[in-house]
Amino acid sequence: MTDAAAVEELVGHRYFQPHVTPVQVFNRATDPFLPNVRPHTFAVLEDLDRRGLRNHVLVITRHQMKWEDAQRLDQLRHIKVSLLFTYSGIDNKDIEPYPSHVAAESMKLMSAASPRRYRTVLYWRPLVPGLNDTSEHLQLARELSRFADATVFTGLFYRDQIAEYYRANKLPEPYGETARRQIVPETLERRVLSAFAGSDTLFRKTSCAVSYAHGEPDYNGHYGIRELCDICPLGQLDRCKKAHRVPSAGRIREVAGALHEAAGLVVVDITDRAAVVSGLTEEQPRYFLQHGLGFQVHDERHPHRDRRHGRADIGWKEPVQDD
Repeated sequence: MTDAAAVEELVGHRYFQPHVTPVQVFNRATDPFLPNVRPHTFAVLEDLDRRGLRNHVLVITRHQMKWEDAQRLDQLRHIKVSLLFTYSGIDNKDIEPYPSHVAAESMKLMSAASPRRYRTVLYWRPLVPGLNDTSEHLQLARELSRFADATVFTGLFYRDQIAEYYRANKLPEPYGETARRQIVPETLERRVLSAFAGSDTLFRKTSCAVSYAHGEPDYNGHYGIRELCDICPLGQLDRCKKAHRVPSAGRIREVAGALHEAAGLVVVDITDRAAVVSGLTEEQPRYFLQHGLGFQVHDERHPHRDRRHGRADIGWKEPVQDD
């Protein structure tokens, strides 16, 4: 389809909320700044902007950027664009064939423009023990983070397909089992936080980093999960605190009224941390509720663990307890 038709399908989608729903462009199929893709990326961004939409738009890349990219992106007046530069620092070409220094240099270039409307984020991922977690790797990431508006670190989604690739290519497996969620072992997180001691731009969640970079409260409402916030700057904590509203069951059903799935929705529990629901058959309607409420919404089938919010239990020694 044409770029215009794609944008129409997006903004007309039943889960899309103008000025609210965060959007990612070309995040799975390709890199948005490959030469043949770049014109489509700009066409989509400019179409969204002409509509006066104020949604967050996340553009994830590791490609070589150009100075004219910065100039063109800075012409966007409404949408809140964040460039997330995927950087791993993995130097094993059997695992990471594309060199990380390209993304690092692109991030430096795009961050140098001043003033600018878009924001830059060091998307430090995936962190994998034995591959890119030496003291030298951590220190290099710390140095790179000084060029970005914010930094977020994430682990590896070690799912069956990736495990099969490791085995087929006779690569040393990082974990003895696979998991639905990303894996960040407790000891690795401690080392990351130690390496970034004194920094106030490191975040555990992408939405936290993006929101901070734009001077807004977290659009995913993570403030209730307070153990995530212990590394956040005080100014950002204050923004999120002011925006934090615990919804009633009635309010949740009211927001869910626009969903076809609303009939099967059951509000299981509501705390200051999150609302727990059941009856949703897929993730998208849960995101719809979470963004519409600005408050965490969890599926009863996938409980979140203390200090492991959104992460696998692998690498954590403490007894498992639900939030």
